Amino acid sequence: MGEEKLSFQTEVSRLLRIVANSLYSEKRIFLRELISNASDACDRLRYEAIVEPALIEDDPEFRVRIELDAAARTISVADNGIGMNRDGLIADLGTIARSGTSAYLDQMSGDAAQDMALIGQFGVGFYSAFMVADRVEVVSRRAGEAQAWRWISEGLGEFTVGEAEREGRGTTVTLHIRDGEDSFLEPATLRAIVKTYSDHIGLPIVLVEGGSEDTVNEASALWARPRSEIADDQYGEFYRHVGHAFDEPWMTIHWRAEGTHEYTTLVFIPSQRPFDLFNPERKHGVKLYVKRVFVTDDCAELIPQWLRFLRGLVDSEDLPLNISREMLQNNPLLARMRTAIVRRVLGELGKKAEAEPGNYAGFWENFGPVLKEGVYEDPENRDEILKLARFHTTAGEDPVGLDAYVERMKEGQEAIYYIAGEDLDAVRRSPQLEGFRARGIEVLLMTDPVDEFWIPAVGTYAEKEFKSATRAGADLADIAVESADGAEKDEETVDQGRVDSVIAMFKLALKDEVKDVRASDRLTDSAACLVADEGDLDINLERLLKQHRQLDTGFKRILEINPKHALIRSLADAVGRDATAQRLSDTAWLVLDQARIMEGERLPDPAAFSRRMCEALARGLRSG
Repeated sequence: MGEEKLSFQTEVSRLLRIVANSLYSEKRIFLRELISNASDACDRLRYEAIVEPALIEDDPEFRVRIELDAAARTISVADNGIGMNRDGLIADLGTIARSGTSAYLDQMSGDAAQDMALIGQFGVGFYSAFMVADRVEVVSRRAGEAQAWRWISEGLGEFTVGEAEREGRGTTVTLHIRDGEDSFLEPATLRAIVKTYSDHIGLPIVLVEGGSEDTVNEASALWARPRSEIADDQYGEFYRHVGHAFDEPWMTIHWRAEGTHEYTTLVFIPSQRPFDLFNPERKHGVKLYVKRVFVTDDCAELIPQWLRFLRGLVDSEDLPLNISREMLQNNPLLARMRTAIVRRVLGELGKKAEAEPGNYAGFWENFGPVLKEGVYEDPENRDEILKLARFHTTAGEDPVGLDAYVERMKEGQEAIYYIAGEDLDAVRRSPQLEGFRARGIEVLLMTDPVDEFWIPAVGTYAEKEFKSATRAGADLADIAVESADGAEKDEETVDQGRVDSVIAMFKLALKDEVKDVRASDRLTDSAACLVADEGDLDINLERLLKQHRQLDTGFKRILEINPKHALIRSLADAVGRDATAQRLSDTAWLVLDQARIMEGERLPDPAAFSRRMCEALARGLRSG
């Protein structure tokens, strides 16, 4: 088969342009990324050879070789790992099989520092080679196959694939170093990069220059060393290797379990949120090893979905090396390891939350929405996760825990009040909160979609019921309104007969458009608001379900009016003069549509709203 010229996937072409322009200050990482890929290839073959030993019998010692040819201006990184065939080269080097890639790339601004942070969330791996090379050549031969294949590209939108010759299995990546990057053609530079970024790799990295060969890394499994012998920067580089990340680890958790079952866990929590954290197909980043042999990076039974932000590995001394996927799914030892890992991670998070609340708040901002999925999915760990949860509230800018909220509840307050929405600022401005603020009642502000699902599953915390501020049953009558100095304030009285007349007018005008019309205890500044009846879906949950096409018909809402508002008082006067006037009906509809707008809802009849608003403005100008 001759050479074939193909085009990169659109996302790859865009990523290559971004890499070339955004990572200028971090060019040294290209070697780290290529060595990391080579190490992964060796790990995968080592595992496959357990079942099929013939794959490595002619070359059983795994290694990575870096060959420098300064005269030819080339650097080659070669491994004797699993290798790739033609389809593998096209799939692995010509496309990015990650959902959400295009949306991620759309976030790029052109600002180098900002784009660097975004790239750190994504990872660029092999493509980092184009930061220092104007042409990259890959020759690879898959283990167990006789034919080798060559992949060549200048990173400008196209690549060629054709047959090649290679002695033995594995992959060789040759970089043709561009002008101006001469420092990378110095052996001392390559040696320093390996020592800095890849010293932890658990197989020999050999630097070949001229006729000499030198192993330049320690070549031992970092996780098997005692914690006292590992520096923070070594942990950081191992995190970037195992997690294919660019940021620093926010937390490092490293321990060895001994006793009936022995295993070592080294997991990291990133400091940045991965771009695809909420993708439905997202998997955790914790690899499973057995006796320092890589087994799989796709073991759903090892880490729950709600801890999918973890990066790292678990190395078991007791699992069989040839364990199958089916055996992993029903393995009691794996289940016990999972339980212990979850408890350890939650325990370490609890310590951090208590010792460094400001630092912990940053973690919660990044990963709290994912952790809260565990409240809904994992009843066994629900209480521990709830203790870790932090929420924005109406009491200030700093997020608080549920224990702190319960401790400062108002006298006479029997429920934990919350309001859910899509945007924090919009939720803070909701008219439903006016009565709560007037009484000094703190309300939790929920803006994560998962909040609408875990709250009904939990129901209570510390024997206090969770209650939505947007429900009709959020009764505030038993708690007095406070004055500015915190003292109780005498509430303004209203004429109940006048209020009843206005409510009757609203019901007559709106008919079946709303479920009911009631006087409100929760409003102080706004004329009206919409609330959900007890037993109906919460307003925000209904909105979410409609967005995901899981609900066709919505629930009718209750319109609450504020009897003390100037508009409602004026309506009461007008009703007393002529309750059947058309302008009163139009005003009732305007009040309803205003309440809809405040809830962020789309008006069912914008044209009618515009007509009524224009007529009302015209009447006001004439009377003025």
